[in-house]
Amino acid sequence: MKKIVLAYSGGLDTSCAVKWLQEQYGFEVICFSAFIGEVKNKAKLVKRAEAAGAIKTFVVDLKEEFAKDYILPAVWAHARYEGKYPLATALGRPMIAKHLVSVAEREGAEAVAHGCTGKGNDQVRIEVGVRTLNPDLKIVAPLREWEFRTREEEIEYAREKNIPIDVTKKSIYSIDKNIWGIAIEAGYLKTRCLNRRKTLTS
Repeated sequence: MKKIVLAYSGGLDTSCAVKWLQEQYGFEVICFSAFIGEVKNKAKLVKRAEAAGAIKTFVVDLKEEFAKDYILPAVWAHARYEGKYPLATALGRPMIAKHLVSVAEREGAEAVAHGCTGKGNDQVRIEVGVRTLNPDLKIVAPLREWEFRTREEEIEYAREKNIPIDVTKKSIYSIDKNIWGIAIEAGYLKTRCLNRRKTLTS
């Protein structure tokens, strides 16, 4: 059976993506999690991935590499998003792409997948990295394709498929945290962010 390696955070999106990739594409799903500060409980993350249907889960501690090869050069370059705040999530994506490709090649997978939406920069950061390192790998982005339009719909899907998740309809925030920073979105925060973008581009 064909294999795909999913960049797995253990959150709602990627947990739903495991099952969705199986159902929609017939893939055997291998999960890869880059431990750069956000994985609190490795055993819980692996258990969640397996409950969603993953055949293997790799959790790799990359904090040292992240600090040395990504954070320090960014500090030296005074790299800031729109010249305002330090890069955090953005710095981790190229490294995730690098190791995603490595796992895919080692496991004989024909494709990789990620949980980025079609609205932000993260999809570009990961996909450009993958294309650069191995242009033969197919890339699947479930959030650009699937039928879910809200996080509430994803929560219902997770419940139907018996996928253990931490989020609820009352606590729907998506949090991305690493050793250099944190990003929070969804709900009111996401709406404000999108409205701000429309204002700036109109």
